[in-house]
Amino acid sequence: MDYISIIGTVAAVLTTAANIPQTYKMIKTKSTKDISTVTYSMLLLGFILWVVYGIFQQDYPVIIANGISALISTSILSLKFIPAKMLDKINEKVTPDENA
Repeated sequence: MDYISIIGTVAAVLTTAANIPQTYKMIKTKSTKDISTVTYSMLLLGFILWVVYGIFQQDYPVIIANGISALISTSILSLKFIPAKMLDKINEKVTPDENA
């Protein structure tokens, strides 16, 4: 693997993983009030367009990284709109030791 590929791989991993801490924080705090619906909607649309681009270019790293990012952004948007009781249940499953 050449250095350009390494840079691309590291960039893909970092940008894909970047929203995981936000998702966890939302579940842990049971709060979605500070999450911007517009921002995550734009991100989701961008990720979807990158996936489409990757499909046309047959660029599997682009498809995989942005597909995973799209799933994470969908999770964040879903958490924003689910009822508080359901978020409580998710919290109990994700952070069971902290709820004891």
